[in-house]
Amino acid sequence: MVSTRNYALSLEIEDLKKRLKDCDESEKAALTAELKQKKSAMGKAERKALLAQMNRHKYIYLLLLIPMVYYFIFKYIPLWNAQIAFRDFISLKRTGITGGTWVGLQNFKTFIQSYYFWSLIRNTLMYSFGKILVSLPLSILLAIMIYECTHKALRKVVQTLSYLPHFLSWVIMYGILLSLLSPSEGIFNDIIKLFGGTPRSFLTDTGAFPFIVILSDAWKEIGWSAIIFIAALMGIDGTLFEAAIVEGANSWQRVRYITLPSIKPVIVIVLLMKIGTILDAGFNQLYMLYSPAVYSVGDIIDTWVFRGTIEGRFSLATAAGIFKGVIGMTLLFVSNWASRKFTESSLF
Repeated sequence: MVSTRNYALSLEIEDLKKRLKDCDESEKAALTAELKQKKSAMGKAERKALLAQMNRHKYIYLLLLIPMVYYFIFKYIPLWNAQIAFRDFISLKRTGITGGTWVGLQNFKTFIQSYYFWSLIRNTLMYSFGKILVSLPLSILLAIMIYECTHKALRKVVQTLSYLPHFLSWVIMYGILLSLLSPSEGIFNDIIKLFGGTPRSFLTDTGAFPFIVILSDAWKEIGWSAIIFIAALMGIDGTLFEAAIVEGANSWQRVRYITLPSIKPVIVIVLLMKIGTILDAGFNQLYMLYSPAVYSVGDIIDTWVFRGTIEGRFSLATAAGIFKGVIGMTLLFVSNWASRKFTESSLF
């Protein structure tokens, strides 16, 4: 909030700027000095007001200190180790991070020219875009259905049951999927055998595996993802719906012309955040579900980096990780620019 003193100073500065444009040479020096003095006073007043506001909300800033320390320790300090992507780092030599020979972009070239590169990119993008195309619309649909539900008890039960799977680890989810898809004891194969079909090993089938990954992720996460859309729906002015009902709009028309346009900025922001991590296809999930039999459709950049780290190829694995981060950041900036230009909604 601008104080009365700051507002008065800003008016005086604007007046001096106008006078400076129309003044003659004899008054120019005096007006310039006065303008400089007013700007200095304005700067001091703004700094004083800012410090007063910070002091007023000091406990909120103290709460911010915890995540700031976390990000500094676990996100920024490790950047020092990222230099091994540009070195011939061999851990057995025990020469330290800076002990390896500087090789520049050689590790990046090795990764890009490797036999696995295009299959890794293809699989990573397939799972990332597949999860967005399936999970995002379903989470929006679930949020609208919960919001439109007039039965309070049913709404609470559905919302609770839908986001509970989010709190289960992928280890537990793998056990559940195994009990459903196992070729010998799985429920789906029992149904197939009941109708005279041949049991199928879904988790080692290259044709079925991508669908299992995408759909199981949707099952686990859409309830949790719907929470932000439910919060956005709660902020819609209720008089809009009342006016639409008076005009004779049915439920579908209210969703189309009021609900979706009202939460459009939130949808855009969520989509942009997902695009920014488009190369994070879900390491935990794929590491638990895949096996050598489905490497051709299940191996992504993160799993390849993990195996490379275990095998001691630290420089190559780090180069692949940096490559993924740079591509993700580039996509975020490009998609944010396109969104701001064509939809007038953006993340920043």
